[in-house]
Amino acid sequence: MIEAKTLSKRYNERLVVQDVSLQIPRGGVTAIIGPNGAGKSTLLSMISRLTPMSAGSVEIDGMDVTRTPGPELAKRLSILRQHNQTSLRLSVRDLVAFGRFPHSGGRLTAEDQHHIDEALDYLSLNEFQDRHLDELSGGQRQRAYVAMVMCQDTDYVLLDEPLNNIDMRFAVDMMQLLRRAADEKGKTVVVVLHDINFASCYSDHIIAMRGGKLAWQGTPDEVMRDEILSELYEIPMQVHELNGQRICVYFRMG
Repeated sequence: MIEAKTLSKRYNERLVVQDVSLQIPRGGVTAIIGPNGAGKSTLLSMISRLTPMSAGSVEIDGMDVTRTPGPELAKRLSILRQHNQTSLRLSVRDLVAFGRFPHSGGRLTAEDQHHIDEALDYLSLNEFQDRHLDELSGGQRQRAYVAMVMCQDTDYVLLDEPLNNIDMRFAVDMMQLLRRAADEKGKTVVVVLHDINFASCYSDHIIAMRGGKLAWQGTPDEVMRDEILSELYEIPMQVHELNGQRICVYFRMG
């Protein structure tokens, strides 16, 4: 379980996350939603220790993330940031292999190679594994970065907007993959999403942020409601049930 207590982040006089206390259950998929500037990415970065917190604490299965040695934390938690760039001209396989660094220290074993092969196969990247990243489409590169995170083989997988640069088909494939990772591999997946319908259909738990604060949290049935989403995004929202899924309509004409 991930537990945050009175978590805050301040940049000079600007408070971007304020007194957030929440628990993310172990196992399953948790989606973090909210409008731009709500503090979603900052919250995820503080949980993973990429961004230092101004106040509060985060524990993962009882481990304080600020006091846990980096190599130990990297074996329990992995994160994909929103913007991923490298100046190195790497092949897809080389990039994915970086996910094994916390385990191998750079000296890949047969077991590491097995994890690399498994991640490439899981993300359907076998045919691209020898291509360089700059030879791929944006969606293919994004899948390669997700494969690197999956290759790290941590209990907790944090992903900040992993659907960036991915078309509709691959966005669905990506969410199905994350669902499978939770169901088949027992991962705890925490994902920042802009598409609230993906959050509704693929997650077990939704955290809604607004103005740097925790606005709502609960199951999709509890959060996917007209009044909650309309207040969260400040536009009229209508939630309909289709084939057992709660789908939000937010298009306006005129």
